[in-house]
Amino acid sequence: MTLTNLRKPFWPELGLTKGDLLQYYVDIAPVLLPHLRDRAMVMKRYPNGAAGPFFFMKRAPSPRPGWIETCSIEHASGNVIDFPMVQGLLSLLWVVNLGCIDLNQWYARCDDVDRPDYLHFDLDPVKGAGFDKVLETALVLREALDGLEMASHPKTTGSKGIHVYVPIVRGPTQKQVWEVAKRLAQTLAAARPALITAEYRVARRPPGRVLVDYNQNAWGRTLASVYSVRPQPRATVSTPVTWKEVERGLRIEDFRMDNVPGRVARLGDLFAPLLAKRGRSRLERLS
Repeated sequence: MTLTNLRKPFWPELGLTKGDLLQYYVDIAPVLLPHLRDRAMVMKRYPNGAAGPFFFMKRAPSPRPGWIETCSIEHASGNVIDFPMVQGLLSLLWVVNLGCIDLNQWYARCDDVDRPDYLHFDLDPVKGAGFDKVLETALVLREALDGLEMASHPKTTGSKGIHVYVPIVRGPTQKQVWEVAKRLAQTLAAARPALITAEYRVARRPPGRVLVDYNQNAWGRTLASVYSVRPQPRATVSTPVTWKEVERGLRIEDFRMDNVPGRVARLGDLFAPLLAKRGRSRLERLS
């Protein structure tokens, strides 16, 4: 495999190139790859860097190396799409070399794409809400999940919000997972209407609230993976954090391409519980 255009500016104002992005993914690969392996990848390609135009690509491009594994997924239309999978360092670099700054994998593994092994909430500030409200909402959500005896794990989105993940025992369908997430989001919005909204229609969202977005659990949706660099001005990274860090207060800009590998070297993979067999919640008991 030949890596191309390594000196191409991807964040010119930071002096960061495509080669720097590739090096970051080499450095972070040991903790990143287990979260991507055996999952279909939706490619979001930025051929001209973080500030340039982008396009989505689901189907693995041809020609491609023979060692790129694919995941064939039939859609409701009957169309079957062969998604690429990131199975190791070479396939990771191949995807990034195509201009993928952040990585967007399916929630379910390829052997059963209808049954995810986690649910999540995307906490996104509505216009007029500051990041302090996002942090407050994350703590409200954690309290609710604790009350349901569901372990939860936060990460920054690397953009404007917080993602909260809940590892689950595989079994419920994607639609059932979505329904559980929807019920909880709507319950929180009803309990804390001055802080939280679960309104999916943009025009109807009240300003100054935080959207607890459950709809990202729908079939075929993706979120930027853990440890993904985001196409943001500071080259911020979607980074696992502790609940104590959320309580103390943090900023999206605290976690960047230049410092996250060092953080991981100190703390390890804070998202490792998402990969473990133990500590997973059974959604069936909530139905």
